[in-house]
Amino acid sequence: MLEDFFKIVIDLKGIQRKGWKNKLALQNVESVADHSYSMTIMAMILSDLHGLDTKKIMKMSLLHDLVEAVIGDFTPDEIIKTKKQELENNEMKKILSMLPNNLNKEYNELWNEFQKNESKESMFVHELDKFEMVYQAKKYLDNGISREKIQSFIDTANKEIKNVKLRELVSDLLQ
Repeated sequence: MLEDFFKIVIDLKGIQRKGWKNKLALQNVESVADHSYSMTIMAMILSDLHGLDTKKIMKMSLLHDLVEAVIGDFTPDEIIKTKKQELENNEMKKILSMLPNNLNKEYNELWNEFQKNESKESMFVHELDKFEMVYQAKKYLDNGISREKIQSFIDTANKEIKNVKLRELVSDLLQ
């Protein structure tokens, strides 16, 4: 069963981030695994700086988009949020069932906590998801993509990032 789980992890490298591909009309965009890796490094550093539970946050960060290896990457205009959550929850149960019972239980609890978005760690991970997106938007902007095409990503991040320190970092980045 571990082999099947690891295959899903590897498959995530082949899933392109659809928002960038569709809205920016780019052929070679980052993969979901690229995003998850960058986000997890950011999570490690920023969680330590904020005095949060870094181990928990990193695990949530690594799990947060894993289901996309199976269901694909949906943009918000493609599927309603409740339907996406239902699809993701069902698929994550299947994926995590490939792991030994103790890990299955632990990771399901982390996944459910992430999905509920009520704990300080889960809220931080949701905000980090948008925070990493802003850094990628800035990279595309620096590579010649127009501000007009990038603006919706920046607007989403500005709307969803509430953490004062993360907002300051975003502001500094975009100056």
